[in-house]
Amino acid sequence: MTRPPFDEVTERDLRILAAQLGRTPRDVVGIAARCVCGAPTVVSTKPRLADGTPFPTFYYLSHPVATASMSFLEAGQLMVEYTALLADDPEVATAYARAHDEYLADRARFGDVPEIDGVSAGGMPTRVKCLHALAAHALAAGPGMNPIGDLALAASSWSPGVCRCPDYGVDAA
Repeated sequence: MTRPPFDEVTERDLRILAAQLGRTPRDVVGIAARCVCGAPTVVSTKPRLADGTPFPTFYYLSHPVATASMSFLEAGQLMVEYTALLADDPEVATAYARAHDEYLADRARFGDVPEIDGVSAGGMPTRVKCLHALAAHALAAGPGMNPIGDLALAASSWSPGVCRCPDYGVDAA
């Protein structure tokens, strides 16, 4: 887990990200979380892309197995359960609002983008919209920062402590 400032992104990181995403990564500012094998799991992206497009998703889940696991949870409508939890548990709601503020503060270190002012990711601070984004934030910020991201990771079939990376083919001679 890593919050800004980030270590320098390597060419190998970018090659792995390209394999994970199926496209050239855009405007990467850091690798916010890694698999135990060292491969990127969460990428951080500038809040304004080079082409001028606002990009609110600062922490982006890139690991294919983690992404598939979050998709499975979303298909099971876990977001509805977690949104109800926000309404029913003031402590969780307060922690989730704090996670939203921390997310915005991390992203702001890389530029002010008025079009996305106050917009974080995953539905924060009042609802649960995208478990991928919330899990990415939880992985980057560490346990206890994003309660919904933590819950999604706990419900997941994927674990950040066990490498299930495919061979990305980036180290071939």
